[in-house]
Amino acid sequence: MENEGAHKSSLVGLALIAALLGGNVALALGPWLVRLADTGPVSAGFWRLFLALPFLFLFAKMSGQRVGGMPRKTLALVALGSVAFALDLASWHIGIGLTRLGNATLFGNAGSIILLFWGFIIARMLPRGFEWLAIVCALAGAGILMGRSLEISTETFLGDLFCLTAGLLYAVYLLTLKGARTTFGSWSLLVWVSLFGSPVLLSLALILGEPVWPTDWTPVLMLFVSSQLIGQGLLVFAMRHFPPLVIGLALLTQPAIAALYGWYAFGEMLVPVDILGMVLLGSALVLSRMSTPSTKPARGAS
Repeated sequence: MENEGAHKSSLVGLALIAALLGGNVALALGPWLVRLADTGPVSAGFWRLFLALPFLFLFAKMSGQRVGGMPRKTLALVALGSVAFALDLASWHIGIGLTRLGNATLFGNAGSIILLFWGFIIARMLPRGFEWLAIVCALAGAGILMGRSLEISTETFLGDLFCLTAGLLYAVYLLTLKGARTTFGSWSLLVWVSLFGSPVLLSLALILGEPVWPTDWTPVLMLFVSSQLIGQGLLVFAMRHFPPLVIGLALLTQPAIAALYGWYAFGEMLVPVDILGMVLLGSALVLSRMSTPSTKPARGAS
C-alpha cells in the first residue's frame, strides 16, 4: 500500500510539473502568433481577451467561483487593473513586431523585477542578499540586450522599450488586483479583466487605424486558445503547488522557446553576447520571484 501511495504521489508530482511547464510553453507561443496574425497587434490582443470570455465564465462557474457580487470599490480597482492589463497587452504586442521574440518575452515578463523595486520603495529599505544580485543581473542583462538592439536597429531598440513598458504596466495590474485576488478566484477575476480590457483594446486598435477583422482566423484562434485557455488554465492549476524558485525557473522556458521560434521562423540569430544578456535577465526574473513570493502570477495569469 505504501508503494502504491508513493507511486500515486509521484504521478501527481509529474502531472503538476508537466502542467507548469506546459502552461509556460503555451504562453511562449503568443509572440509568434501575434506576428502571424493579419490583424493589427493591438487587435490581436482584443481577440485574445474577447474570444476567451465565455470559456473563462464557464471555468469560473465550474470552479465554484462567484463572478457577480463584487463590492463597488473592489470593482473600481479591478477596472483600473484591467485597463493597465489592456495597455500592457497593447504595448507588448506592438513591441513584439519591432524587436526579437526572445527580447519581447523577457522584457514583457519584467513585472517581477519591477515589483521587487516597488517593494523596496514601499518598505523604505535597501535590498539584501539575493535582491542585490537580482538587481545587478537585471541591469546588466537589460543593458546588454538593449545595447544589442540598438546595434541592430533603432526600431528594435524601440521595440524593447515598448516591451519594458508592458512589464511596468503588468506590475501595475498585479498590484491593483492584489486585494481582489484574496476574495475572488482567478477565473472570476479573469472574466472581469476581459470584460473591462476588451473595449479598451478595441478602441485603441480603431484609433490606431489597425485592421481588426482577420481574414485568416487561425493565428488569432490559436493565440486565444494557447494564451488565455491552455496557458492560463495550466498555470492556475499548477502554480499554487510550487515555491517561487520553481515558478521562476519554469518561467525561463518562455524566452527560450520564443527565441527558438524567432530563429526558426524569422531568422533572428543570437550571438553569445545575446545569450549572456538573456541568461542575466532570466536569472534576475528567478531571483526576483524568490524575493517576492506574493507575486505568483506569470504573464497572463490572474
